[in-house]
Amino acid sequence: MRENMVLLADYNRWINQRIYAAASQLSPGELARDRGAFFGSILGTLNHIAVGDTVWLKRFAQHPAPQPALDPVRRLPAPQALDQRLFDDFGALRAHRAMLDDMIVRWAAELEEAELEKPLHYTNMRGERFARRFSSLVLHFFNHQTHHRGQVTTLLSQAGVDVGATDLLAIIPEASSG
Repeated sequence: MRENMVLLADYNRWINQRIYAAASQLSPGELARDRGAFFGSILGTLNHIAVGDTVWLKRFAQHPAPQPALDPVRRLPAPQALDQRLFDDFGALRAHRAMLDDMIVRWAAELEEAELEKPLHYTNMRGERFARRFSSLVLHFFNHQTHHRGQVTTLLSQAGVDVGATDLLAIIPEASSG
């Protein structure tokens, strides 16, 4: 399970670099233009992904297992809404995304198999309490990113910007025959 989490963390950083490079081809006005998506614009959707990541990473940081890679997220303010704009400036959002992605890669490398099977107790943004298997929540975390990045790539395509390859398959190493 841990090995798959490391792969997903590497993919997350790789695809975010591609998406942000593609998005940087658009003007600030085009990035912020309401395109009828759930979070309105490309910028709004990218902000939502960062909000979701921050919310979940802050929850993961409460897991009893030592996770020093999550120290930076512990110092971040907790988002107050899923549609919160963390950054109106694309450059600032891009720098924040790179910081989150580097932290996620370090954190995934620290995960321990036994800890992934334990429950994580957390409270959602409505104040409801849950206890769910940590590994399943981590999979949800990565799946949430993928879901919304798919929306972003569609919005970029509609704006005339091609992100190129987006499949996880692009970074899965070739297995040695033997």
